Amino acid sequence: MVFLRNVAAGLFVGILAFLTVNNAFSQDFKAIQLAFSSSYASEKAGEHTKAIEELKKIYDTESYEINLRLGWLSYQAGLFTESMAYYQKAIALRPFAIEAKLGFVYPASAKGNWEQLRTQYVEILKIDPQNSLVNYRMGLIYYGKEDFTTAFKYFEKVVNLYPFDYDSLIMFAWTNFKLGKYREAKVLFNKALMNKPNDSSALEGLSLIK
Repeated sequence: MVFLRNVAAGLFVGILAFLTVNNAFSQDFKAIQLAFSSSYASEKAGEHTKAIEELKKIYDTESYEINLRLGWLSYQAGLFTESMAYYQKAIALRPFAIEAKLGFVYPASAKGNWEQLRTQYVEILKIDPQNSLVNYRMGLIYYGKEDFTTAFKYFEKVVNLYPFDYDSLIMFAWTNFKLGKYREAKVLFNKALMNKPNDSSALEGLSLIK
């Protein structure tokens, strides 16, 4: 009987401790949710600094969600260095998360950190090789560098995934044109015109092909 009473007492203490911790955990979540709600309201009103302050009240360096949100709000507030720092923390906390890496490119682009931007795109493609947005943007990067052979690989992948997407078609058409693949370029320019009739870029491309 003494043994059973001790077991019962132990269980009671354990349950009480669990309920206490669980209640505190629930209260923390309520405070966090309230802070997020307030930050959304401030952001909607265009008060980005106030939105940041709301989240800083409950800031936790180990929170992926808070760092991600602060990265975005800091970018909106024009605090690009701070934004990159928050996004980097989020990336470190969730290395396989794509959204934080995509978020990072906004302040990186604003600061002209093109190599850091490209690095994040490369990391995303390691996780998701078929990511159409990142493949398209990588194509644009290499097209801008006039590395048309590399650009071709990225645009080709996107067009294979989305064969009737105008943006991908027109860039793939111009990339083929730059590589001297005029027959392929002509087909692609015409397909772009099917999607966007009388498109000036597609018509210009066709006019250059003899």
